[in-house]
Amino acid sequence: MADADSEDSSALAAAVRPATGSHRFVSAKVLIRIVAAVLVLLLILTLLGIFLVRRSFPTTDGDISLPGLDAEVSVTRDDAGIPTIEASTSHDLFMAQGFVHAQDRFWEMDFRRHVTAGRLSELFGESQFGTDSFIRTLGWRKVAEAEVAALDDKTRAYYEAYAEGVNSYLKDKSPTEVSLEYGIVGLQSGGVEIEEWTPVDSVSWLKAMAWDLRSNVEDEIDRAISTTTLDDKQMAEAFPDYPYDTRPTIIGGNAGAKAGTAKRTNSDSTESAPDDEPQAGGEVTPAPTRQPGDETATKTPSNLGELKKHLRSLPTLLGMNSHDIGSNSWVVSGEHTATGAPLLANDPHLAPAMPSVWHQIGLRCTTITPECPFDVSGFSFSGLPGIIIGHNQSIAWGLTNLGPDVADLVVEKVRDGEVVRDSGNEPVTTRRETIEIAKQEPQTITIRSTSNGPIISDLNGPYRNVLDASTGADTADTNSGPADEHYQLALQWTALEPGNTASAIFGLNAATNWKEFRQAASLFDVPAQNLIYADTDGNIGYQAPGRIPKRGEGDGMLPRHGWKTDEDWQGYIDFEDLPSLYNPDRGWIVTANNPVTRPGDSVQLSNDFDDGDRARRITKLLQDTIEDGDVTTEDMSRIQGDDLNPLALTIIPLLLDIEADGGSDIAVAQDLLADWNGHDDAHSAAAAYFNVLFKTILDEVFAPKLPDEVPPAGGSHWYLVTKNLLKEPDSHWWADSEVDDRDEALARAMDSAWKTTEDLLGPEPVTWRWGILHRLTTRNASLGESGIKAVERLFNRGPYEVSGGSGEVNATGWDASVGFETNWVPSMRQIVDLENFNHSRWINLTGASGHAFHPHYADQTDEWAANTTRPWPYTPDALDRHTDDSLVLRP
Repeated sequence: MADADSEDSSALAAAVRPATGSHRFVSAKVLIRIVAAVLVLLLILTLLGIFLVRRSFPTTDGDISLPGLDAEVSVTRDDAGIPTIEASTSHDLFMAQGFVHAQDRFWEMDFRRHVTAGRLSELFGESQFGTDSFIRTLGWRKVAEAEVAALDDKTRAYYEAYAEGVNSYLKDKSPTEVSLEYGIVGLQSGGVEIEEWTPVDSVSWLKAMAWDLRSNVEDEIDRAISTTTLDDKQMAEAFPDYPYDTRPTIIGGNAGAKAGTAKRTNSDSTESAPDDEPQAGGEVTPAPTRQPGDETATKTPSNLGELKKHLRSLPTLLGMNSHDIGSNSWVVSGEHTATGAPLLANDPHLAPAMPSVWHQIGLRCTTITPECPFDVSGFSFSGLPGIIIGHNQSIAWGLTNLGPDVADLVVEKVRDGEVVRDSGNEPVTTRRETIEIAKQEPQTITIRSTSNGPIISDLNGPYRNVLDASTGADTADTNSGPADEHYQLALQWTALEPGNTASAIFGLNAATNWKEFRQAASLFDVPAQNLIYADTDGNIGYQAPGRIPKRGEGDGMLPRHGWKTDEDWQGYIDFEDLPSLYNPDRGWIVTANNPVTRPGDSVQLSNDFDDGDRARRITKLLQDTIEDGDVTTEDMSRIQGDDLNPLALTIIPLLLDIEADGGSDIAVAQDLLADWNGHDDAHSAAAAYFNVLFKTILDEVFAPKLPDEVPPAGGSHWYLVTKNLLKEPDSHWWADSEVDDRDEALARAMDSAWKTTEDLLGPEPVTWRWGILHRLTTRNASLGESGIKAVERLFNRGPYEVSGGSGEVNATGWDASVGFETNWVPSMRQIVDLENFNHSRWINLTGASGHAFHPHYADQTDEWAANTTRPWPYTPDALDRHTDDSLVLRP
């Protein structure tokens, strides 16, 4: 063997040894040819790659023929690729918007269409069968079809014109000419055919956004699961009420302030004086079980824990539900601003996505007429005509999630195929749907519903025992009652009924005063939003809209009993009874998903709101700014970027008083925290340690005492729980087999958190940064977590080191039960100056384009991460100064 090896080595050496004479000359020529061939091949592959990537980039300069237009339409774009469309008719305006959306974002639109119709399996195969089954069970597309059928003629014409523009762009294009993703997906699915766009495809997206903002379904699940292990006192401590005496409401404005009357529609209302700010489930199997004859009965989760996991497994474009999904918005009247006119700020908090959920655009009628009443600019959803958030020539508006309780889990008692009701049993209704699956035979599922809504889960496990106990059943037997009787969970949700939000968008876009704004708001059914308002006449206002149920005996905090009809919804709250505020004496309005009023000051909207850290901080910063002088757009931007940790200034004095043991790292941790200002800056070492410490407290103190399915996830909820219990050093929550009280628990956590931070960031604190832990990756909603690194590198961008955190104004939320990565973000930021719209500012999370490697794919992200904003030109002369590309669409 040694001889053979020696021979091989000699042969190898001879092969690489420089030759002499003519042989050397020949070898050099061969080598040159090989190198040249390799370079040519690499050049060809590079050019081919560039061609495949760039072939879907849209034409943004010159002329394009667009049959169906009434007249020429201009599309100008600034240096960020943000389009402004000008047309002489509303038909042409929305047709051009459809064309432009398809240019920039059609894959995003098509992917959303497949999600909302329960058709992801057609693209990605059997792995998405469970998701499709759940979406089909909810029936989003059927609701959208009913909404489109009920549209008035004018609104339907807008949607049809938009669809016409989308389809004009798609005409005669192959899938890879439309977007690179089709080529990648086609390798798995065997090819993708693009269908024509329809108004139903547009309206269906509203259902996805409503699901994203679905309020307290997960809260109901968490509380229901927690009742299986916690007593009443522990439940009250783990799920505390909103602290109205120390945190603000929207109408009252200041902590402790009473509304007097929640509905105010004139500037003579009085305000209270400001108060000082006080310093058990199994693994989910979502795919239905197969039955003989290739028909599938929808397999629902068997208990609440499985249902929670199932909800969290839905596509990321819908967002992982959390209290970190929310928004900030506030408006300041001219009496407090440098310009003498209102300023309005808004930043909605959603799951990050690539591209951003928002598409910036301007829509302008050449001449404002009743037929073409639009001169609006702002943030749109690709796939949907109109502007969701922004301003027109007269008004500006912003949105935050109102958070009303519009969804209930209903425990249904099913017996002999009927739903038990005290008013008389009802049949369980069924329908069948067929799901197409890439490269496989289609599967048919059976969907079951009650009069309350679709059945989404069975109900077994520990909560079944609690339910049996509450109803007097035999808790020793989880199958107590008749052998054929069992519990199931139905979902009653206002978004599963046809609504009017599809029409409300255009009413907001065309409104020119408070009356018209409120009229449009009255149509805004789902998702219910806090609407803030300002106009060029100097008025400011707030309106709570939405289809919100009047409750019977059930309070919505836990799943209600379907067989008790006195717990049923009793209709819906009239719009005129919903809270409203116009020109309050204090001269400002702040909304941050906090309660609208104190209990009893208005109609009941919900018992689940954000716990108020952001609302309190914004209110304080705004009041401090007003006391120091007039408010400017720079002040509004500074407030948007504020990253004070809500817990830091409360707990740090206690941490610094902990007695440091000789063998622990507590002393060095105290030195680090002693000089910290409490802000979660991306470059801060102390912020990195503090957030590891908070997660450690949750893991060591709270998690062992909670059900496994309800891990403490952090955010404002757990800041409030922790703050409350810091006042009770001998509470049972602090004690376990190793420690007896609060101080011992904090000491242990400080020591172990230091070691954890060293493991994560290295042994030298000088190198620690919060941003290293708290990174943001903007992931493609469809392919960004494919598991194929090469594909993920094509479409994802980042990671970016970001400041902020959960419960902070700069709401880069993270799930403490999982890690420190940024899971929720301010998805855009806007500041509107009503004195001169051209002085307004805006920024998007990513960029205008949805095409990977396009110059405008992620060109706004660095500015977004730095909390800087871009100019927002509006008037024709300002737009001309910012125009980089000009496209004319000709009939």
